Formats: sequence, structure tokens, C-alpha cells
Amino acid sequence: MTAGNFAVADAIIVIPARYASSRYPGKPLAAVHGAGGVAKSLIQRSYEAACAVQGTPSVVVATDDDRIAVAARGFGASVVMTPASCANGTERVAAAVARLPMADDGLADIIVNFQGDALLTPPDLVERLIAHMAANPGCPVATAAVRCSPSAYRYLIADQSAGRVGGTTVVVNAKGNALYFSKRVLPHLPPGHPAEAEPPVLLHVGLYAYRRSALAHYAAQPATTLEDLEGLEQLRFLVHGIPVAVVASDPPAWDLIELNNPGDLPAIEAILAQRGIE
Repeated sequence: MTAGNFAVADAIIVIPARYASSRYPGKPLAAVHGAGGVAKSLIQRSYEAACAVQGTPSVVVATDDDRIAVAARGFGASVVMTPASCANGTERVAAAVARLPMADDGLADIIVNFQGDALLTPPDLVERLIAHMAANPGCPVATAAVRCSPSAYRYLIADQSAGRVGGTTVVVNAKGNALYFSKRVLPHLPPGHPAEAEPPVLLHVGLYAYRRSALAHYAAQPATTLEDLEGLEQLRFLVHGIPVAVVASDPPAWDLIELNNPGDLPAIEAILAQRGIE
């Protein structure tokens, strides 16, 4: 896949993974069962999903935990150790890029952050995101979103009603840049509204592409109040006036459920089984 003279191979994918999650400790090593009951760790399933992206030469796991590093090396992944002080995945990706050997694409200008809990991410979303960056050299940051299916919308509303932290939504301006990201379902629809049949909701996918310079700028800025309140690292870009392009797509044939809580496992495992992924 190319965009102009730019090949996907000029980008690198980094998967940030930490053990000490406040909501789900040890999540990257949690067993996720696929078709036929095959069990693989979450980090392995995320790595395999990232490796399905066409033409990308390097996928790297960035972690501060030896248990995750051992597991990742065990299934053949390259690992970059990063400081425990990294406050979020974007900071961890920035730290990994600074430590990445030149032989492992240490000079790539487009860095993809493939969230370690987004194992259901279709590879074509990554390819479209990289192509957008290639076609728009002035774009500092881009992220992916899918138009929410009615079933995914019901899942989000059920999480919200139960007080659980589920997926993230995004609203955009006329240029397709993000106005705001939230763990609430935005825009709000009154219960029973006819729009629930075709929800005007963009479900944010745990996926980003950064220019190297924008990533370094982010890491140099202090955390902001909004990102702390929402628990959404990407809000730091918006607070500091850095536009984030949203590349929207139609929903895939399956719901893009992230593993945010242990209760998400049954739905995720059912999708893996339906898709025949062992």
C-alpha cells in the first residue's frame, strides 16, 4: 500500500503495555480465548493484530515490566524497555522511540500507537491512518474512529448506565479534526430517540499516528486537567492546540470492543470465535 511516494514500510508500530493498571492489574497477560478455546495473552493477540498490517516492517512492544517483556519475547516480539514513570501510552511510545535502535526503524517519521487492549482493531484502519498521514504531511497527529453500530451503541450505553468505563467517543469539526474525546457517549441521545437506529456516534479506536516531532512535543508537556479527569491521554494534544485528525470509517463486521474490564472478555471471546481466530 502506498500514498504518493510514501510506503507503509516507512512507519513503525509501537504497542505500549504496562502491568500496573488501576482498573485491571496484569491486563496485558490476561488470557483471551479464541476459536476452539485456544488461550493467548492479550498482548500476544494485540501483537498479532498489529502484525497483520500490510507492509509495516516493525512492530515493537514497549513496556516497563519484565513479566510482559519475557512473555512478548516468548512469542517473537521485539521489546523496548521504558521507564515506569511514563504516565500513559503516548508517553511510553515516545520513550520507546527515543530508545529504538536505528536498525529497527529508529528514523521512521510516522509512529503508530497500537493500543494493547484493542485486539479487535482491523488492520485496514491502521493502513488508512498511515495513508492519511502520508497524504497530509502537515498533519501532526491522526487517530481512527468508526461509526457506531446500533449493537455497539447499546453496549456503550449499558456500560455508561452501570457506571463502568467502556469505550471512548469523539466529536469532530467541519474539517474532520477532533473537538473533544470523552468516555461518555457523545453526542447525547435521549432514550428512545429515533437516531438510536443509526447512532450519530463516532467510536474512537485505540489507535494513533504521530509525527516524530509532535510525539516529542507531547512528552515535553505536563499532564492537563482534562486528560486527568477523563483518563484520556489524547486530550493533552487538544489542550495545547495541536490538531488531531479523525479518520472515520464504517464499522467492520464485528464490534470493536476493547478489553477495559474483565467483564468485556465474554463479548471479545465470542467475536474471536465467530471470526475463527484461534
